[in-house]
Amino acid sequence: MLNAAETIKALLQNDQICGNDIWVNGSVTNEEGVGVIEAPRGTLIHHYKVDKSGQIKQVNLIVSTGHNNLAMNKAVFDVASQYIKGGNVTEGILNRIEVAIRCYDPCFSCSTHALGHMPLELTVHEADGTVRELLRQ
Repeated sequence: MLNAAETIKALLQNDQICGNDIWVNGSVTNEEGVGVIEAPRGTLIHHYKVDKSGQIKQVNLIVSTGHNNLAMNKAVFDVASQYIKGGNVTEGILNRIEVAIRCYDPCFSCSTHALGHMPLELTVHEADGTVRELLRQ
């Protein structure tokens, strides 16, 4: 860590990197911008607003998880309805539910910072709405 800190200090004092001759001063031409891109997990929409100096004042991000939420919920419901019988949930059923979610959002485990698995919580309800079982993976 000491070496990294000393290297950072040296880089910050290097005139070839931090000199004024490479600094570009720009001006804000638009105070609002929207970007839309298709990514492997779905459409990403970024909407930014800045002030006259370019400082970000508002950000709205719409990621594919939001777009796919209804479909993911339906897929989980369908898997649970098909495989959970008598309220018995096995690890295999939890894996099937995870697969259903990953069909719509393959990046979910990385985006939730899980290493090697996606955190999953499943609540099994009785017909009257009371909780029968809570499972976590």
